[in-house]
Amino acid sequence: MVGIGVPLKKLIHWNLEYRRRIQTLKELERRVSLFPSERRYFDRLEEEREREGKNLAFVPLAVPNYYLNLVGPDEADPLRLQCIPREGEWETDPMETEDPLADRRYSPVTRLVHRYRDRALLLVTDQCAMNCRFCFRRHFVGKGQGVIRPSELDHVITYLKAHPEVKELLLSGGDPLTLSDERFFAIVDALRFNRPGIVLRVSSRLPVVLPSRITRRFVFQMRVRQPFWFVLHVNHPRELTPEADLALKRLSDAGVPLLSQTVLLKGINDDADTLEELFRSLTARRVKPYYLFQADLARGTSHFRVPLKQGLALMRELKPRLSALALPTYSLDLPGGGGKVSLLESVDIREGEHEWIFRDREGQEYRYPKE
Repeated sequence: MVGIGVPLKKLIHWNLEYRRRIQTLKELERRVSLFPSERRYFDRLEEEREREGKNLAFVPLAVPNYYLNLVGPDEADPLRLQCIPREGEWETDPMETEDPLADRRYSPVTRLVHRYRDRALLLVTDQCAMNCRFCFRRHFVGKGQGVIRPSELDHVITYLKAHPEVKELLLSGGDPLTLSDERFFAIVDALRFNRPGIVLRVSSRLPVVLPSRITRRFVFQMRVRQPFWFVLHVNHPRELTPEADLALKRLSDAGVPLLSQTVLLKGINDDADTLEELFRSLTARRVKPYYLFQADLARGTSHFRVPLKQGLALMRELKPRLSALALPTYSLDLPGGGGKVSLLESVDIREGEHEWIFRDREGQEYRYPKE
């Protein structure tokens, strides 16, 4: 299948770019000058490594050169904040955990998370092209588990065959598009063969952090295996470059419906004008803004979280500005595995002295910090 009119060097370019992404301090310092807050992160990292050894829990550095080229020289540049760590990652709020959504609790077999009755999540790989500094799946990403093994996939398939109520499966991780075409579509084909009719969603950040991944060959394989839903993770209008535009156009022209999810992040997109520009830009590119997420309580991410009251005010400001087509659902994944709730709709929430208190239909309470 090497061919269909695409030169071989084009096919392997994305993989070379992926393998050459920046993963060490030495490589990073060749490209950028670090600010004091960034330097203090790496100084502390060395101290913690000496103390904790291999048991150290942190998100490894990984930034594609493509994305780093988009980063501005300002310390507060919204793209820089997403990819270069700062000392704030060593500050832990008492409510933060390594597994804020309790993925482990809802994992009946390795690699599968079955939280909702009719849909499940498959952790295809623990690798991403870029390790976002606000990542909520810190217990899994970059921890050396790699791509799902054939035996693990067999157990997942056995479980899915025994649970026909699961109608949708989200392929995530890590980022499933870090796999080669052959490995990715082998997983897809195995799922489709054993669970005909199951709806597959592909969740990926690669169209905006490594857009060369979306090759003509890849979208051809997507086209002949329809249907898919593609969920793009994008947080800022500057991530929608001409290269990203081409990647999204290829997917859309192949008949793949495109949705987006965005995390509300302090200093990155926590103002109405930036969010309006992002959502309008996505809609113009045939991407439906799907979710705007209140940031999860992942350990070391408090410096990214926007107060919930501010997020609600932003959405109330955006609602009259944007059509329903361009306006995403403002949601929170309740801490501890309570599932998603829409924050602008009727949800049982009350304001405590230091936290917001949510109550689900069974009366279970979930708490989220006010600041």
